Amino acid sequence: MLGLLKTGSRVIKLVKIPFACGECHRIMDDGIDQCRHHPSAKVTTDWQGYVIVWNPQRSEIASRLNIDEAGRYALKVNIR
Repeated sequence: MLGLLKTGSRVIKLVKIPFACGECHRIMDDGIDQCRHHPSAKVTTDWQGYVIVWNPQRSEIASRLNIDEAGRYALKVNIR
């Protein structure tokens, strides 16, 4: 989802950054601020890197990141 910011006669599009789970690094859909797999885990918009895993059983990246379900994941999540 995009937001709009009006500054004088200009309109600037603002990108909404989705939340990532601090436990499993899964990136949530827009409007969702709680991980369905880890409801008590902290979530944040402070994350880096983006990977989409289609088939975790055949993915080298999924095995290195300990991912066992298909989905969108952040490579690094900063929880403070």
